[in-house]
Amino acid sequence: MEVTLLIQSTDDSFRILESARKQAEGLLDSAVRLTSETRRVEKKNIEAIFKGAQEAKSGLENFIATFFMLFIFWVLLSGKFDLFHLTIGFICSIVVAQLTHDLLFANVRVGEIWVIVWRFIAYIPWLTCQIIQANIYVAYLALSPKMPIDPQILRFRTKLESDISWVTLANSITLTPGTITMDIKNGEFFVHALDRKVADDLHAGDMEDRVAHIFMEADHIYIQDALDVARIYLALRKWE
Repeated sequence: MEVTLLIQSTDDSFRILESARKQAEGLLDSAVRLTSETRRVEKKNIEAIFKGAQEAKSGLENFIATFFMLFIFWVLLSGKFDLFHLTIGFICSIVVAQLTHDLLFANVRVGEIWVIVWRFIAYIPWLTCQIIQANIYVAYLALSPKMPIDPQILRFRTKLESDISWVTLANSITLTPGTITMDIKNGEFFVHALDRKVADDLHAGDMEDRVAHIFMEADHIYIQDALDVARIYLALRKWE
């Protein structure tokens, strides 16, 4: 009888221990799930804060970059450097930048906005040289006794992807004497060229490649692009 009670007590003890073990495992699982969920929520909150801060910073940078570009163009095109005209230009640039800064840099890819701004500034001297050379060539065509002019319409599809890069290329073509951008339809350009040489120069694609480099849309990788991506990757790694 005593042996039977001992065995029964032992079995009850094991059942109690097993039940306690299962309850402990359940509590541990719940704690792990809660901890995991808490970490996930915290991570989402941090990502939301980081994203919001990045968007706010990006919007401010876009506004500042747009303002400076507009104000510089205002000064260059007006040719007036007195206080009245500079003040008017300053006010107009602020208003237009506030209304349009999201449009100008709407399709910016990986990289800081200032990289694109500096690349655009570096592009202006090259474009100026092209305009000067084209002026000389058009003057030669106009003054030549034979006037070897062979006007033609070019039609080509660009590798550029964003609206701002299309506009930049179209205006660069039009600013260069001898070529005029007539229309753009879904990335397809229609350009009037004064003669075959002008058309061949445009087909060479040097201008298109430079515009692609400005907005990081080039088919090949530039060293600066790799450096930009590496810097952003390292910054993101710190948040993991």
